[in-house]
Amino acid sequence: MSGLFGQPSAAATTNTTGDISKDVTLTAPPEDGISDLKFSPQSEHLAVSSWDKKVRIYEINASGGSEGKALFEHEQPVLGCCWSKDGTKVVGAGADKAARMMDLSSGNTTTAQQVAAHDAPIRCARFVDIPQQQGQMLVTGSWDKTIKYWDLRQSTPIASVSCQERVYSLDVMNTLLVVGTADRYIDIINLSDPGKFYKTIQSPLKWQTRVVTCFNDGSGFAVGSVEGRCAIQYVEDKDSSANFSFKCHRSTPSGTQNANVYSVNAISFHPQHGTFSTAGSDGTFHFWDKDAKHRLKGYPEVGGPITATDFNRTGNIFAYSVSYDWSKGYAVNTPQTVNKVMLHAVTGDECKPRPKTGGRK
Repeated sequence: MSGLFGQPSAAATTNTTGDISKDVTLTAPPEDGISDLKFSPQSEHLAVSSWDKKVRIYEINASGGSEGKALFEHEQPVLGCCWSKDGTKVVGAGADKAARMMDLSSGNTTTAQQVAAHDAPIRCARFVDIPQQQGQMLVTGSWDKTIKYWDLRQSTPIASVSCQERVYSLDVMNTLLVVGTADRYIDIINLSDPGKFYKTIQSPLKWQTRVVTCFNDGSGFAVGSVEGRCAIQYVEDKDSSANFSFKCHRSTPSGTQNANVYSVNAISFHPQHGTFSTAGSDGTFHFWDKDAKHRLKGYPEVGGPITATDFNRTGNIFAYSVSYDWSKGYAVNTPQTVNKVMLHAVTGDECKPRPKTGGRK
């Protein structure tokens, strides 16, 4: 019996090296570097943002085939994208200092309206539910060192919060909003009181923060840095004994003792199992079980840095973008640099947590 993309439907294996030979390439990918990708929370649609100034929306079918369904443009490169909870709206976060939104329920497939503005490029955006507020809000994080909350019915922000430094990454889950900035600050906000920081910490990692991603239950978050490390961090002090960090995305060439260290560019949590992926400048991705502190699977190099990842709503597709990540400066970005999105069918035990053994509770 075959499953998604023709893969065996329940191929349980104890091999810790994963297979990417059946991964499927997204049709008509962006023409320049891929900055972000996000699956719809309601359907098999994938939004992809790019340095070519466009956000593209694709429909994915069960065989891994894909078709472009909509596209909108910014005036400068698009640095991030996100979906509304109901799956009808897609927002792009742009270097043009604007966030732009396409309402797919209107039948529009080519134009977007500006819904947010900052004094510097907007690095990331997420839809959030704020208690006592009607409808979903948009939160944007910018290199102008602020995050802003937007009621999409108004042209001005309903609140603005000043951060210590430029916003590099943010994520939200339930009432938890986590913001990673330059100089390794991590600001934690309880959306029940969105106008102030619940807590500010320095990253447990010693080098620049590349990505922050919330746990599925909103109790904490993972942090990835440019120095081949990932940290698991809980919000509350009572859970601090469960905090830890680990090395990843490193390689030691044969005949040498010095490791090559790569940036951790993306972290995504599996929507069903709570396990997570890391992906990096070394062009590999891995699946991990944070509770067992165990690597589940590692995958071969895919032909270039991985810049963004996401699981679909059921967790049976893992999308990753292969694109230049600027980790070696502008001179390395050539017209021959690959830009593609790959779809990996998640089968068998690839992302299932490690079975609990012995006295483990």
